[in-house]
Amino acid sequence: MRERGFTMVELLVVLAIAAALLAVAPMALQRYRESTDYRDTVRTMTAALTEARHSAISGGRVVAFSVDLGARHYGVDGGARRDLPESIAVRATVADTDLVDNVARIRFFPGGNATGGSIEVVRASGSGVRLRTDWLDGRVSLEGLMQ
Repeated sequence: MRERGFTMVELLVVLAIAAALLAVAPMALQRYRESTDYRDTVRTMTAALTEARHSAISGGRVVAFSVDLGARHYGVDGGARRDLPESIAVRATVADTDLVDNVARIRFFPGGNATGGSIEVVRASGSGVRLRTDWLDGRVSLEGLMQ
């Protein structure tokens, strides 16, 4: 009568495969998290810029979107702030008068126009997007960054 079970070699093979998967999993999870953080930041930043424009038009008042480059957060002035993930770099190009104490602002006016400017959201790999706000009509557009 033959005994049923696993041999020592079979158990060692299974343990080696499990160890290899455990060694690779943290790197894959880190890349997934960085990718998720990047997409979330681009999406929420675009939505906040668009929200600021619509609030200015519908409310008949100037509304500003700010990015605090030092404290690493952004949002519509007077609203909720969102923190920038550590894995993402942000650069802003705005008028000199809209860059005070390392805080970049894009102001939207009741007529739909804006002060204009752009905000670059860059991954650690160097790829990213530029959120461009047109000064004439205040519309927000996305364009890829050239590496």
